[in-house]
Amino acid sequence: MSSEASPKRPAEVDAGAVGRPPLRSLLFVPGTRTDWLPKARAAGADAAILDLEDAVPASGRLAARAQVADAVARAAVTSAEQVGRMALFVRVNPLDDWAGAEELRAVVRPGLAGVVLPKVRSAQDVKLADRLLGWCEQEQGLPPGHIALVPLLETARGLREAYDIARAASRIAYLGALTAPGGDVERAVGYRWSPEGTETVALRSRVLLDARAAGVPCPVSGLWTRIGDLPGLRAFAEQNRLLGYEGMMAIHPAHVPVINEVFSPTSAELARCAELIEAVEAAQREGTGAVTFQGEMVDEAMARTARLVLERHGAQVRVARTSSASSPRAGDVQRPLTGTCSRSV
Repeated sequence: MSSEASPKRPAEVDAGAVGRPPLRSLLFVPGTRTDWLPKARAAGADAAILDLEDAVPASGRLAARAQVADAVARAAVTSAEQVGRMALFVRVNPLDDWAGAEELRAVVRPGLAGVVLPKVRSAQDVKLADRLLGWCEQEQGLPPGHIALVPLLETARGLREAYDIARAASRIAYLGALTAPGGDVERAVGYRWSPEGTETVALRSRVLLDARAAGVPCPVSGLWTRIGDLPGLRAFAEQNRLLGYEGMMAIHPAHVPVINEVFSPTSAELARCAELIEAVEAAQREGTGAVTFQGEMVDEAMARTARLVLERHGAQVRVARTSSASSPRAGDVQRPLTGTCSRSV
């Protein structure tokens, strides 16, 4: 299986790869337990990742593959109201042999949003996966680039080459650094995990910068493995949001509401964005480029950022001219995501 393929130039980006939906929470579900998908949906997960790698013993992979393929097929014929907004991904096994290619072929079909590819070491791994996915899409009658590809950077080499990996295919989305305790990344890099995450801030920041520079849409991070420690999860998620990530992968349904809340703007934040835009546009109509807004100097650059926030979160916010915005509440953030994350090229 040759992986040689030239990277696509901006003009050649597949139409199917443009406009990936933003995903705040991507919840892993064992491939042997597709009956847990309703629980993932009830928890509010934006996406479920049916896992055929670590969550499935080698002896059970063929049966799990069939179960996952059936779940994807059923999702394709279920009404949007029943499915909700939860996207379906599958984490396949590394594409080290023809068995991996056959697994990919079995799960790629209508109803699948993306493939999570583990143990990605270089751009060549991505090019091989991209080519195989293209063949699968053609076989299933799907448009080129329809299936998103999420490379997992779990080796020192993969982390070091994050930028080249991110640029290797236009279908790449949701790329980021996963730094769970005791996992592949900790073993590869050699850091000692702490709940505060200070030892991986630089790593997560650098991979995020590589993803942004490569134009990858909607980068996500993770993972938090302490199931009952929701305050710790919130602190870790807030740290990732402050760095610039747009979501997190999760391993338990109880984590989903916290992650969704952290990666959603509050009503007060959305109202401020709308008010800032109006203030800048009012100043522009009067021939002024910058204006003081709530004690800060703002201009068109800040207005563009505010417009992007409103666009991504499908916000319709009425500017309150006579009263200030209300204080944010936890319930303010549970809103559907209707925007898209476009790949910068």
